[in-house]
Amino acid sequence: MERALRILTDPDGPGFAPRRITLSTVGLVPGIRRLAASGPPVNLAISLSGTTDEQRSRLMPINRRYPLAELLAACREYPLPPRRRITFEYVLMVGVNDAPEDARRLVGLLASPRPRAEAFQRILRAAGLTATIRESRGHDISAACGMLHNASEQGLRAAGNAPGGENALDTPRASA
Repeated sequence: MERALRILTDPDGPGFAPRRITLSTVGLVPGIRRLAASGPPVNLAISLSGTTDEQRSRLMPINRRYPLAELLAACREYPLPPRRRITFEYVLMVGVNDAPEDARRLVGLLASPRPRAEAFQRILRAAGLTATIRESRGHDISAACGMLHNASEQGLRAAGNAPGGENALDTPRASA
């Protein structure tokens, strides 16, 4: 699949913009992770159609191999450019997955961290505390919180200069 996506997005080939391509999948977790690590940044659509592992396994046998928790973890790891989202496809089947409980479970599965953070923030503010939600930035260039420190330590280890050894840096470090 990744090879086909590279051909489709190659400027010397069809040259489709990755943002104009949506890859639909039943949830092959290794493929999602490979695409996240090295594929072009295409849109992703996940066929869900069930809100519990038991229900989804009856509808989509692939769920036995890659259960919901693993699938949703891979989706959360999928790098998305700003203002883009993963699409979750849910086919309603009368008497199978159309109950109000299914809808509530779906909300629970797919609620983004942002609404949860905002609910947490409201509770803190109601108690008179200052609470600010900050967006993580710099991950795309390996400069997010902690990434530079980890990269420099890995570089030192690779060079045989592990922190704490005779060639360790003498700069104090704060730990979080």
